[in-house]
Amino acid sequence: MDALALARWQFGITTVYHFIFVPLTIGLSPLVALMQTFWVRTGNERWLRLTKFFGKLMLINFAIGVATGIVQEFQFGMNWSEYSRFVGDIFGAPLAMEALAAFFIESTFLGLWIFGWDKLPKKLHLTVIWLVAFGTNLSAYFILAANSWMQHPVGAHLSADGRRAEMNSIGDVLFNPTALATFPHVFFTSFIVAGTLIAGIAGWWMVKDARGGRLERAKDVWRPALVLGSVVLVIAGLGIGITGDWQAKMMFDQQPMKMAAAEALMDSSSGGAEFSLLAIGDLTNDPDSVKHVLAIPGLTSFLAKGDLNAPLTGVKDLQKQYTEKYGPSVGDIDFTPNLAVTYWAFRLMIGFAVFSALLALAALWYTRRGRVTDKPWFGRLALLALPMPFLATEFGWIFTEMGRQPWIVVPNPNPQGVDGVWLTTVKGVSGAVSGGSVLTSLITFTLLYLVLAVVWFRLLRRYTAQGVADTEPDVSPETINGGDGDHPMSFAY
Repeated sequence: MDALALARWQFGITTVYHFIFVPLTIGLSPLVALMQTFWVRTGNERWLRLTKFFGKLMLINFAIGVATGIVQEFQFGMNWSEYSRFVGDIFGAPLAMEALAAFFIESTFLGLWIFGWDKLPKKLHLTVIWLVAFGTNLSAYFILAANSWMQHPVGAHLSADGRRAEMNSIGDVLFNPTALATFPHVFFTSFIVAGTLIAGIAGWWMVKDARGGRLERAKDVWRPALVLGSVVLVIAGLGIGITGDWQAKMMFDQQPMKMAAAEALMDSSSGGAEFSLLAIGDLTNDPDSVKHVLAIPGLTSFLAKGDLNAPLTGVKDLQKQYTEKYGPSVGDIDFTPNLAVTYWAFRLMIGFAVFSALLALAALWYTRRGRVTDKPWFGRLALLALPMPFLATEFGWIFTEMGRQPWIVVPNPNPQGVDGVWLTTVKGVSGAVSGGSVLTSLITFTLLYLVLAVVWFRLLRRYTAQGVADTEPDVSPETINGGDGDHPMSFAY
């Protein structure tokens, strides 16, 4: 049993599973805060009911996300001790900031939000949920800053003994240009996930209530939630397009092999590299076996450089360049990532996101001028769209991480790059951990996560099926200025 392969599988499984919850929490916490803001500002009961409803879903997601995220950091010490030794001086800094600052902000104020409904003044209680949203996104930034350093090391130098990277500037690490491009892309992606959840659930309930004779609730409660989710999807979709283009152009400079593999660009192009819509080939990672079936001329060059005729280097020539530059240092190694995984993960990321766009466009059309719809197909579209952004983000993360192989810390190719600060994945695995030990923990965590997945899904399904309360007690904003603990607004999740 190969400890390296098993360790990669374990980290991949736990990371992909944990990332189910991350974008939903990042995007849903500000939207729940926005719903509560609408209630405080307008006094309209619908927004209170929606705040409580989607707040329950947010808390379920947050709790399981925390439980699964803890395992990630333990793995650095257990299975990847050589990696931890090499990058610990740098990688540990943003992770410590995330735990000591961001996580404590979001967890502390989340507790105050849960139990403070009948104890805090309404505006202070509203501030609390906005602080939760701020802490959640601050936490995401620190994590992405750490990951971005692995993708593009800056602010560091190699130690005198050549065994570890040492930090020169925490500012350079935190404001890495890769992090500055990655965070807004993940930010807007998270709103796609959260917006789809809100629009999908609201759309399904609107059809259900309209067909069941509860037209007033369909129009008064679910239609506004559907419109909110759809508007968020439109805005976030534009944001993803802009930030994705920014990030792609940067990646063509920083990690040309990743992007060449993503586009199935096997041979260098002197001008006008085509964008492959469909390619075929075997799974042996042989560039000569890859054939483009459908392609758009010049589009890859435009996406990379903003010029339809810009020359680009292909996988074959990049392999030769990397072998000449790094081969003597790292030995006989294939510098090409898994072509099939990289190519299809990139396309599935985009393809699954299309369902959210279709839901948003259909929802905005059928809710125009105060209308609601009872069309069964719309309810089915709403349900179908729910899992799609989760799948899109998962494949996006797989593309990001698999595309940088065989590096666990990618060499910085820029002229101002950090000389010598790079590490291959094979060098990062723990030398003292046996394959049997990794296999045992892999099976244990996979089964545990399977159980947690069932619990998460059943809880979300249960509370989604309950819907919003038909009525609320007397809880106008003017009455929430404190309480004695027995106020009718008191509720526990």
